[in-house]
Amino acid sequence: MLLKYKPTLLLILLSIFLVSCGSSKKSTSSHTKTHKTSSKKTASKPTKKPSKKSSSSRKTSSESKTTSNIIKTANTYKGTKYKFGGTTKKGMDCSGLVYVAYGKEGINLPRVSRDMAKQGKSVSLKKVIEGDLLFFKTGTKNRINHVGIVTSVKNGEIFFIHASTSRGVINSSLNESYWKKTFVEARRII
Repeated sequence: MLLKYKPTLLLILLSIFLVSCGSSKKSTSSHTKTHKTSSKKTASKPTKKPSKKSSSSRKTSSESKTTSNIIKTANTYKGTKYKFGGTTKKGMDCSGLVYVAYGKEGINLPRVSRDMAKQGKSVSLKKVIEGDLLFFKTGTKNRINHVGIVTSVKNGEIFFIHASTSRGVINSSLNESYWKKTFVEARRII
């Protein structure tokens, strides 16, 4: 009786794996190490007073340090294999990477990428800066299912770190056709 359903179960499991996070596209890499801090923040309710900034995309030195630390933490996971639901160096998924990197700086985000996409504020790609989150729809369902952290913007090209199902934690460019095609929005948490 179980053999009768085996192909269906295999198809369901394969679909879940492919829809969760990622791509097999080539990526670029960067460098950094971990740095510890003990500040406490939340994504939806910052503990610090918002700074009186113009509409420019500059950050205060405190925000820049926090952003730098988030990117450093995320980069310590480079090369970690993909694991659905993973949040350790034994295995990591895309939202797990963001959750851990922001969490280390005391910024509590939801654990799932589509819920993360409801945090912070939307920003245009022209105004994206380091630390912003990029959201994608990579699956067959029409919903956000992938997220990455912007690590740099060079000559208008946006680079981000994320966990790919096929290559684990890697850096990629938003100029890659797959990511350009599946991109949905960018959001600023800090």
